Amino acid sequence: MRTLNNPQCERNMTLQLPVLDLALWRAGGELRRQFLAQLGEAARDVGFFYLTGHGIAQTQQQAILQLAAEFFALPQAEKTAVQMVNSPHFRGYTRLGGELTLGKADQREQFDIMAEHSAPVLQKDEPAWWRLYGPNLWPAALPAMQPALLQWQDQLTNLTVTLLRAFALVLQQSEDAFDSTIKDGPYRHMKLIRYPGRSAPEQEQGVGAHKDPGYLTLVLQDGQSGLEVLTEKGWLSAVPLPGAFVVNIGELLELASNGYLRATYHRVVSPPAGVERLSCAFFMAAQLDATVPLLPLPEELALQAKGPASDPLNPLFYQVGQNVLKGRLRSHPDVAQAHYSTITGLDKKTAV
Repeated sequence: MRTLNNPQCERNMTLQLPVLDLALWRAGGELRRQFLAQLGEAARDVGFFYLTGHGIAQTQQQAILQLAAEFFALPQAEKTAVQMVNSPHFRGYTRLGGELTLGKADQREQFDIMAEHSAPVLQKDEPAWWRLYGPNLWPAALPAMQPALLQWQDQLTNLTVTLLRAFALVLQQSEDAFDSTIKDGPYRHMKLIRYPGRSAPEQEQGVGAHKDPGYLTLVLQDGQSGLEVLTEKGWLSAVPLPGAFVVNIGELLELASNGYLRATYHRVVSPPAGVERLSCAFFMAAQLDATVPLLPLPEELALQAKGPASDPLNPLFYQVGQNVLKGRLRSHPDVAQAHYSTITGLDKKTAV
């Protein structure tokens, strides 16, 4: 079995992001109120935090990273057989440099899955984002990968639904404020990612600076640093904390809270030469046919809500499918060209 990067080398580094213990939420009463206060502070001040006490064993986390290592170690031909350009649903393998952020190639290779669905048959007037639903692609050489990753995806879905309910309370709404947007199941998207060591000093863009388009993101890291968060103090490193997930809010929560909660720019810096980094990122959004609610915040929160951030190169849409497809088309121009060349109902200048 391949040996993953040892987290021990990171343990002596100072943690610069808040650490929240979900066991406080589960305890109820005053401990739950303490968790909600910490969650609200972390979301407003940084938009990122470590999550412990989530109940997912570290041995299982390591098993997922081991699966990632085994997949990326496959011969290139076997990975290419499940490449994303073959999937109109944006599932499968993306080669090194095959995904773009801000128009520049990211130095990572990755494997994407979502929930398993049958491919939809669209009528002429139906929106193109329905095509984001569909079947995953799976490598024939790793039969254990499919059940393991689908189970893992279900576990992380449940975890993010719990956090979404907590965020509703932070916004002084009913706990079920977002339930109507995920009643048929949230939209789920997961990536196994490998960042190789840089081949030249200037090749440091593992992933360029960006925000995530959904409600919430969970990131599982190995022992190698690389994830960085933009704050008023500059870029802060999300140093790996063994057993913890890194959590950040996405654009849909920013929209729902009218900017009271803000999605935070983040990036991944490539490892130094001779070192690689593995991670698993899980993105949870509302179901694609939902419209994000603009929540009626109480006055004390509404006065602090400055509206969602406006970027003419990255417009935000309250309609979820439109918002998600925009990001997919922009990030994967090869898939866009192969399967969405006649797209309608979305501004292609801002989508690709």
